[in-house]
Amino acid sequence: MWVILAVVIVNAVIGFTQELRAEQAIRSLAALAAPRARVIRGGREVEVDGAHLVPGDIVLLASGARVPADLRLIEVNRLEIDESALTGESLGASKDVRPLAAERLALGDLKNMAFMGTLVLSGRGKGLVTGTGRATELGKISEQVRRVKPAPTPLQVQLGRFSRWLGYGILAVSGSAVLLGLALGRSVPEMLLTGIALAVGVIPEGLPVVVTITLAIGVKRMAGRNAIVRRLPAVETLGSTSVIASDKTGTLTKNEMTVQVIFVGGVTYQVSGIGFEPKGWITGPNGEPVRLKDHPALRLCLRAGLLANESRLGFEKERGWYPQGDPTEVSLIVAARKAGMDPDQETRAFAVVDQIPFESDLMYMASLCRHPRGEGKFIFVKGAPDRVLEMCTHVVTGPTGEEAPLEDRGAILEQYRALAGDGLRVLAFAYRKESAAVETLWPASVEEGLTLIGLQGMLDPPREEAFQAISQAKQAGVRVIMVTGDHQVTAVAVARRLGMVRGENVPVLTGLELEDMPDEELYHKVRYVNVFARVAPLQKLRIVQQLIKRGEVVAVTGDGVNDSPALKAAHIGVAMGKTGTDAAKETSDMIVTDDNFASIFAAVREGRVVFENIRKVTLFLLSTGLAQIILIPTALVLLMPLPLLPAQILWLNLVSNGLQDVALAFEPGEKGIINQPPRRRTEPVISRLMAERLVIIGAVIAVGTLYTFLWALNQGYSLDHARTVALTTIVLFQLFNVFNVRSEVESVFRMRLLSNPFLFFSVIASVIAQIMIIYVPAFQFVFRTAPLNAQDWVVLALVATTVIAAVEAEKALRRFVRVKRAEALARRR
Repeated sequence: MWVILAVVIVNAVIGFTQELRAEQAIRSLAALAAPRARVIRGGREVEVDGAHLVPGDIVLLASGARVPADLRLIEVNRLEIDESALTGESLGASKDVRPLAAERLALGDLKNMAFMGTLVLSGRGKGLVTGTGRATELGKISEQVRRVKPAPTPLQVQLGRFSRWLGYGILAVSGSAVLLGLALGRSVPEMLLTGIALAVGVIPEGLPVVVTITLAIGVKRMAGRNAIVRRLPAVETLGSTSVIASDKTGTLTKNEMTVQVIFVGGVTYQVSGIGFEPKGWITGPNGEPVRLKDHPALRLCLRAGLLANESRLGFEKERGWYPQGDPTEVSLIVAARKAGMDPDQETRAFAVVDQIPFESDLMYMASLCRHPRGEGKFIFVKGAPDRVLEMCTHVVTGPTGEEAPLEDRGAILEQYRALAGDGLRVLAFAYRKESAAVETLWPASVEEGLTLIGLQGMLDPPREEAFQAISQAKQAGVRVIMVTGDHQVTAVAVARRLGMVRGENVPVLTGLELEDMPDEELYHKVRYVNVFARVAPLQKLRIVQQLIKRGEVVAVTGDGVNDSPALKAAHIGVAMGKTGTDAAKETSDMIVTDDNFASIFAAVREGRVVFENIRKVTLFLLSTGLAQIILIPTALVLLMPLPLLPAQILWLNLVSNGLQDVALAFEPGEKGIINQPPRRRTEPVISRLMAERLVIIGAVIAVGTLYTFLWALNQGYSLDHARTVALTTIVLFQLFNVFNVRSEVESVFRMRLLSNPFLFFSVIASVIAQIMIIYVPAFQFVFRTAPLNAQDWVVLALVATTVIAAVEAEKALRRFVRVKRAEALARRR
């Protein structure tokens, strides 16, 4: 009783602490929601706590500040805000103050708004507070997280159902055994003790502990694969996952803008390497790395990207290469470095005299630079292709820098649309020579007479390892879908590169479409749509809820505040450790420390191993119980003495199940486990195969034990001696049987004995324990045992080996049937 009570208390404490830690999500969101704010009150600029803001306050924004409330912008000066934590869009959002004509827009399209919790990348601004606390977009997410109830895991559901039926069954069997014994004239105390001992012996009370241990072992193994599990049930849930709804930015992609294509003078150049590390090269149409001295036009385009630029590429030994400023501008610096250009030398040689910063209404940036030899000056311009094209009268027509009048603007626009159709963000570059006397730039003096140099297309690159992981997921029957706040074209392009979708007409749902779509229609759409773009946080939650409603076991990955509701609602929420916000981490069930989608899939395999080991433990524990259920009533019906006393039943439960069940938790995964389809959410812990094998094992153990008990009585042994024979027979049966349950299909003779050393030594320990209660006088008195002779041991060992023979025959028959079915299927094809 004390042991069982201790187990219950330990399990309750573990579950409570795990859930308590999980609910820190709300506190994390509250901490994120309370920055300091600079406001204008009484005509003076003052700093107040963000919690003290009220609608109508005028807030000042500056580079590096966190937006303290939802604001309607009224003044901006080159204001750019990182909204990725809220919208999932990888690029900084440029802001303006112009009214928006459309009535319903995604958060990422509200250019005249700034949202609480987002970060100002550059520029300045002034905004009117429109919402604070729960009235903000971030507050709405926080409120939704509070209301969302996490879905129970398939293991929790099935173990709960299994426990109820097992409890009812054991109560019925024990009660029937007691009534049967009383009806046959047995004494009331004897049958009450027998019934209680039978119930305790049959109930696998070690199962909750072993499940916890098995899950804990899975946690340790996953930690070695960069996956930190915050809730134990999440370990097994990963193994049964059928859909992974993944964020794009920072999860499937690196969240590092990278120039991939440069179009100059009618020539398309490819840029290798990804991320901010300037490692790679630029290749021409023939695939050979280019030398800049042979491609003056390319050098000019890269130079324009370096000089019409306000950002820097930083490097620290601990951090490596990192952006200082707009990631898009930093990608231009990285591309130039890959071609062998030194940004510092270029900025010294072409010293910047004046600049026109990027403005959303101008759609370009311009720099006035001195000629390194004092031969006048240059104006370098970068901006939106259609806007820059309007400002150009000439174009670079060849790789050596020849120029000609710009006559075919349609060809340039077609090239731009082709690059944009591949999901690239495209910038155009132009220049013009100026006299040495020019010292100041004005928009009116810049917006005509330029020479178009070319285009640079950049993309937040997909992770290389994500492609392989998604391919393996398909083989494992796991569907991967993308749910992102980014634009539709970009989302589809990344999905194609990762092999998530194929073909031209890819079905996509956008946030605007979801807004008007009823849940009934979305329920049918989520069955085949794999890309969701411009999705708001609560829309992502709706997608997850409909997937769960369809019977899918859903894992959601994310890193932003916007992902928190969906992370909590899913069967398992997976947050990114490096780029993830605190809110996402605290809401999640698992954190991937290297932000690698491949680590998630590695954890899926470990999850499948965990569930298989739980099944093996369950089969092993129930086999002894079923044998006792058959043995005791049979002995009663045959009017035989009871083969086991209550104390011996309890000992049997300890010595045959107490160590081996824990050892089975350390079993390595079987071959090919990851290539099997995911388990159905409704699939019971005891599968049909297990149920059939359980009946075989239980029957063999019961019949074999009854045989040795009768054999001992016929030998003239005392009743205590015969009961000792029966007890030892069941112990030996289980010591052999533990090797049977290590695999559902593979022969015990093909498995390495020491692949699980803990199991091997647990068997040795059980044999020693059984020998002690047989031959140590103190234990003989407690358990009413008698010493066995050599003949007894030989007979018992031979009988116990029949359980291996029976299961091996059953496995061989299943393998034979499987091969014949495969051959028949091949002939039909």
